[in-house]
Amino acid sequence: MRVALRAVPEAVVVATRAALIWRYVLALSMPLLASQAFSAVIPEDRTDVMYHSYSGGGVTIDGPSILVRKGFKEKFSLSANYYVDNVSSASIDVQLSASEYQEKRTEKSIGFDYLENKALLSFSMTQSEENDYDAESFHFNLSQDFFGDLSTLSLGYSRGSDKVFRNDDDEFSREVDRQHYRFGFSQILTRNAIMSLNYEGISDEGFLNNPYRQVRFVDPADPNNFRLEAEVYPNTRTSDALALGVMVYLPYRASFKFKARYYTDDWGIDANTVELGYIHPLGERWVIDSHYRYYDQTAAQFFSDLFPRADFQDFKARDKELSTFSSHALGVGIRYEQKIKRFKVLERASVNLSVDHIRFDYEDFRDATASQNSTEIAAGEEPFYSFSANVVRFFISIFY
Repeated sequence: MRVALRAVPEAVVVATRAALIWRYVLALSMPLLASQAFSAVIPEDRTDVMYHSYSGGGVTIDGPSILVRKGFKEKFSLSANYYVDNVSSASIDVQLSASEYQEKRTEKSIGFDYLENKALLSFSMTQSEENDYDAESFHFNLSQDFFGDLSTLSLGYSRGSDKVFRNDDDEFSREVDRQHYRFGFSQILTRNAIMSLNYEGISDEGFLNNPYRQVRFVDPADPNNFRLEAEVYPNTRTSDALALGVMVYLPYRASFKFKARYYTDDWGIDANTVELGYIHPLGERWVIDSHYRYYDQTAAQFFSDLFPRADFQDFKARDKELSTFSSHALGVGIRYEQKIKRFKVLERASVNLSVDHIRFDYEDFRDATASQNSTEIAAGEEPFYSFSANVVRFFISIFY
């Protein structure tokens, strides 16, 4: 099982069945377009072609994506998305117990939207494949405007079914069942201010850990060294998240964004996120976006960088995404939009580029390769791990 990215160039970048760090990285939504819809309308007819790239911590992920959306009679909209991840990894986990690997992940999805008066119903199905992980999911969302279109209430539900394999074991096959509940409320406060409140509840059941990852424990024959054994996770996980967002439109057509999010789960992880953003138009065609994000979390109850002995406890993990860590992300984006006059069937086109730089610092996860490669450093005394990553997204949108 590998960690994979999923991106949709239609203003949303999210993760599938990924560890917390990847949920975080790709929660950096497309800055120039990202804003929650505050009224029930059919999405615009458009075609997006995107290239995305992530590089950091010994991992490189890139690939293309294409999305096509078409509406009918101002009530219906159909969409289709094809997405590819090309993964090359020599991460800290891989360096410790394996060799660099490369793989390809493909994802296909279709969606349907139906608008009736002030209610918007959306349904989509997604299927992804890679050499050791298959995933299928469906997503349902309903939003309703009321109080003179000043308020919007939204509800959502997703169900996923995953299958986990091992490349080195043809007999290995495990399943994961995922459910995701969403509730959202947005309110126009004044002519220049909008507020949103969102809740997410996630329930996972099945094989939830990485079949390749190992934990380390003190070598009983030599306390300065360590040995490895397979990690073991609980087979259930329940998490809750609450987010508050505010967008204020400034007199000179610019806008300011603020978002705070709190996350907690029954594995003992608590996390906080704060985001700030400023969007500034330049003339009629250019828009500049700058944004900053801070994230911190506590460790899972069964996480340890170095266990005192083998089989020390029933559940054990050494995934750095379950450790105590914090991160800072700073990004900038630019969009250029141009009306199309030559072809009547086309309305306008935009070119979008965003770049984010992210710094991760771990408080209880050490760089075990330091003691592995040097006799002068004892196990458990290695420096704490940290790394930086860059996320680049470039896409072209054509509206018709």
